[in-house]
Amino acid sequence: MREAVLVAQRSAASAPAGSASEHLREAWQAVYGRSPNPPAAYSLAIKAVEAAAHAVLEPNNARSTLGTMIRNLRDAPQNFRVAIDGSSGGDPGAVLGMLQMLWQGQTSRHGGQAPTRPETQEAAEMAVHLAAALVQWFTAGAVTRRT
Repeated sequence: MREAVLVAQRSAASAPAGSASEHLREAWQAVYGRSPNPPAAYSLAIKAVEAAAHAVLEPNNARSTLGTMIRNLRDAPQNFRVAIDGSSGGDPGAVLGMLQMLWQGQTSRHGGQAPTRPETQEAAEMAVHLAAALVQWFTAGAVTRRT
C-alpha cells in the first residue's frame, strides 16, 4: 500500500492537483507515524482528494469542497467517465460512492447540536487508502470529464 501511496503522490505532483501530493504524504504520516492522529489523517485524506479532484469535477469553482464536488458528480454523472468502461459505459457511480463514503465518514469536521465522534484508527486507515486510490485516479486521467 505504501508503494501505491507513493505512486499517487508522484501522479498528483505532476498534475494540476494543488497540494494533493503533500496532503496525502501528511495523511500517511498522521495515520502510520510514531504518534498516530486518526482525526488529522482523515482530514488530510479528504483534503488530498479535494485537491486532486478539483480540476476534473469543478475546475471553475474556486470555492469547491468535497461536498460540492459530490453534488456535481451526483447531479450530472453523464458529464464524467471512468477508464474502466465495461458494461457500465464508463459510468462514474463507483467513484461517487467512494467519495460519499469518505465525506460522510468524517463527522468531526463541523460542530453542531448533534454529537460528533473522533475518527478511529481503522476509519483513518481506510480513508487514507481510499484517498490514495482516488488521488491516483483523478490525477492520472482515470476519471475524466466527457467532451
